[in-house]
Amino acid sequence: MKTAVYYAGKLLVKCVFGCVGRIHVIGRQNANRAGGFLLASNHISHFDPFLISLPVRRKIDWMTMAEFFRPPALGFFLRSIDAFPAERDRADLKTIRAAIDRLKSGCIVGIFPEGGIRDGARSLLEGAPLRPGAATLAQIADVPIVPCVILGTDRFYSKNQWLPFRRTPVWIAFGKPISCFPELQKPQARERIESELAAAFKNLYAELREKFRLTTVDLPQSPQERSRVRQDAAASQTADTSLRSKVRRVRTTPVDSLLCASINWLHRRHPLNGHSRQEMERYLTACEGLSPQEYYVSPLAIGSNGASDSKPAVNGVRDARMTTLSWRSPIETAFAANNTARVDFFRTDARTWTEAPTVFLLHALMSSSPTGYYRWAEKFNELGWNACVVHLPYHFSRVPTGYWNGELAITPDLIRNAEGLRQGVIELRQIMESLRGHGCREFGVLATSYGGWIGALLTLVESDFRFVALMSPIVNVEQAIWHSPAARRIRRELVQANIERALVARHFHLSSPLHSRPVCDPTRILFVTGEFDSIAPPAEIEAIHQTWRGSELLRVRQGHFGYRMMRETIAHLKQRGDLLPRSGGL
Repeated sequence: MKTAVYYAGKLLVKCVFGCVGRIHVIGRQNANRAGGFLLASNHISHFDPFLISLPVRRKIDWMTMAEFFRPPALGFFLRSIDAFPAERDRADLKTIRAAIDRLKSGCIVGIFPEGGIRDGARSLLEGAPLRPGAATLAQIADVPIVPCVILGTDRFYSKNQWLPFRRTPVWIAFGKPISCFPELQKPQARERIESELAAAFKNLYAELREKFRLTTVDLPQSPQERSRVRQDAAASQTADTSLRSKVRRVRTTPVDSLLCASINWLHRRHPLNGHSRQEMERYLTACEGLSPQEYYVSPLAIGSNGASDSKPAVNGVRDARMTTLSWRSPIETAFAANNTARVDFFRTDARTWTEAPTVFLLHALMSSSPTGYYRWAEKFNELGWNACVVHLPYHFSRVPTGYWNGELAITPDLIRNAEGLRQGVIELRQIMESLRGHGCREFGVLATSYGGWIGALLTLVESDFRFVALMSPIVNVEQAIWHSPAARRIRRELVQANIERALVARHFHLSSPLHSRPVCDPTRILFVTGEFDSIAPPAEIEAIHQTWRGSELLRVRQGHFGYRMMRETIAHLKQRGDLLPRSGGL
């Protein structure tokens, strides 16, 4: 009788979700195996057990929280499909015995080892620890554990996803069974099972993201986060209906497309070779154990006199309104021109400049000239700020002969890309340290695109900021490499060199801001996104804004390339009081 009720309910679920959902399954054969086993899954919504049961031909006896059995009607239904109660906060011997008896009799027992619905940092998918119990059950019953990862069901909390034939996607992956390691002692075996299970969850999560090219919108979020995103999207959509907005979108899209095509054309000059994968593996082996503080520390550079010559000297700043500071970069590259770091320093007052805050102006990739930044630097001087126009690696004065401005900063050579970012961050830390030595204590960052990428990485290791304004920054390296229209040639070269996503991901904790956390106060960080940006998509900027809780998000009606964003960003900083003008205005 219970089996009939179970399959009748399963047919009903299939009919309902067949109209509103579309289920993609990986590793179905792992769950459709004979004998008893423990099915352990992550938990992101109340719909999980119903949808996980659909691709499994056999009946699953779900271990369900005891409070769901208290309403009489719901309790009757759960018992009729062989679900059994479990207390959330304590070990229940009756529940444990029931689970072990069913496993030994050859049944499938389904559990959620997280102990409840979890998302973000609380989820085992993001590295949260497993609750004890699954390994013990499997060990006592002498059955394997089949890991399962499910994504997409949290979106069914929105009533819009239940519209007929909307077909909201759901992704499920079943991993290979994990044995009980009977050859080991019980404590060692439990530890090994838990380790294998945690690794399996992470691997299945990565496999789903890679196979189906999932974005941050597809990944687990709380109902509150999804509600906020929907509200933001609705507000944006409402504003986007105006004729002026449509005209601006039509005008900006060709500009972005043309510049993406130019970047891809330049990437043709930088093919990878047969040793690229081996070189990448060696580089990652040396880096993946480092923290950002260790990775972005300045190595000691020794000059011909035996002393360090890799330090900017700011002694002459008071003598001229604009002073060029140059020094030997602590990161040596294959290009001599790029091995000299340079900044153009605009001081505010000859006598009191050391007491004034300093803003770093970080330009975009392949910016044609620093002239425009010079004008903004002078306006910051009028507000009582020192301004530092930084020549980022492979740009302006640092362009090797025979190359375009910024051409070498981003190419299919991911090692050179990473070292360029590292070079930029370390040089900024050096100039900050030199300014601190002269009494400067407060800094700001105004950065665009590639400069925004470096500015975001700088916040992982420095905290003395009054504000950090990041305009259209590259914040998700995974998206920038595998989905950006500006990286088509890069993707082609990586595929030909057999450099897969999982290999590249080993560097994300050092080079991808979305995968890290700032050490400075997030409330001082302003993210600015272009509503029509296809290179640094608004969804990615919104994702890091939500991850770096406390930061602010400003939307501007332009694509990735344009001049509107700088004006609106500075106006917003002034409105927030970050610039604290003495006189005049920007």
